[in-house]
Amino acid sequence: MITFWASIVILLVGYALYGAFVEKVFAPQADRTTPAVRLNDGVDYVPIDWKRDFLIQLLNIAGLGPIFGAIQGALWGPVAFIWIVLGGIFAGAVHDYLVGMLSVRHDGANLPAMVGSYLGPKMKQFVNIFTVVVLILVGTVFMTGPAQLLANLTPKSLNYSFWLGVILAYYFLATVLPIDKIIGRIYPLFGAILIIMAVGVIGGIMIEGYHIPELALVNLHPQGAPLWPLLFITIACGAISGFHATQSPLIARCLENERYGRRVFYGAMIAESIIALIWAAAAMAFFGSTGGLADGLKNLGGPAGVVNKASFTLLGTVGGVLAILGVVVLPVTSGDTAFRAARLTIAEFLNLKQGPVINRYKIAVPIFAVGFILSQIDFTIVWRYFAWSNQTLAMIALWTAALYLVRQGRFHWIATLPATFMTAVSITYILQAPEGLRLSTTISYPVGLAAAFLALAAFLWRAYGRQVVSDAVNPKIIK
Repeated sequence: MITFWASIVILLVGYALYGAFVEKVFAPQADRTTPAVRLNDGVDYVPIDWKRDFLIQLLNIAGLGPIFGAIQGALWGPVAFIWIVLGGIFAGAVHDYLVGMLSVRHDGANLPAMVGSYLGPKMKQFVNIFTVVVLILVGTVFMTGPAQLLANLTPKSLNYSFWLGVILAYYFLATVLPIDKIIGRIYPLFGAILIIMAVGVIGGIMIEGYHIPELALVNLHPQGAPLWPLLFITIACGAISGFHATQSPLIARCLENERYGRRVFYGAMIAESIIALIWAAAAMAFFGSTGGLADGLKNLGGPAGVVNKASFTLLGTVGGVLAILGVVVLPVTSGDTAFRAARLTIAEFLNLKQGPVINRYKIAVPIFAVGFILSQIDFTIVWRYFAWSNQTLAMIALWTAALYLVRQGRFHWIATLPATFMTAVSITYILQAPEGLRLSTTISYPVGLAAAFLALAAFLWRAYGRQVVSDAVNPKIIK
């Protein structure tokens, strides 16, 4: 249990120290008027207190990933703790903070617009399409996941189809109504349920005397699945997630002052990493071994079944219901803003003002129709494609933030290093994955690493090389 609690402490220290360093590099300006104040439209641009901003941001980003992903990542053993901790501090939280603050500096712009400003118009068009696809996949995954959990919790008459319809109706309202009418009002209640869930699960593990394994730098996956790059794709939202780059602009439009950026964006990611740690630890401890966890995933119907079994065993009927509701809250509060972000991204691309409610319906109705169709596909297939596209989006967002820092003359390596790492992860995975090219590791490993090296070289050339060549051809005269 020492490893678990040490991981929690390191995450908190990381927020205090490295978070402060990242904030210093970006240099927020307390006297700068934010888009929430200057562009207040009563729909998407609405000044909200930073504490509510933090809560909304946390619930937006913490979907099924830090629970389902952490449970599946626990198959590799305690080594998963390392990725959650280091990824959360040096990659995920940096990613979320820089994207959020970059959006604040660009009038609350969505990711494609920011990408276009730094990576060019062609990349903007690609990211426009890619982002909408990711958001609809996220919305679909976060419809089906909670619907399955609620169906397991309620009488047979309230089946999966019933809950899918309820969640779909809520998502539609949250997508088209002003952000402070539903999301801003009910999220505090959801936040309380979330805290009960997290504290209850880890408390149950400790009180019942389950053993959380200590750190061992070995691969304990029962099927021998390689750590690289599978672990870094499986555990996404607890360490780094490109989906967050689509959510941070929502809160960038509500931030009252730039000085609150670290508390809201960096802090919410650290909180999500703690949730991932809790569920990874619970999965390892509850089933006794990674082999036992693998059997549990198989026999209980996947992560949803594991959550259901662990919650009721550890906390009893009442506590189990509250824990399940806490788990349901996470995907529901990410799915609603996923569709909302898809609406805003499409509106920005079409230059369609979102003040008139009819314009919101014009976009919302088609994307919900697509989401409903996708919800009929096998959940595991949708999840696999979401996992890879999610990390690819994180890679693009980090390269964008790195170029921004270069242009500002600031220490870009806080974004460049995780961008290079995520490039290697993303490329390597899609080369060898079943849903990708299915190449052997003897090809995917070196090609993935080479792609990351070339991406870094191209970035450095774009950042410095052109100027160096220019200065050599046209030397400056120093007086």
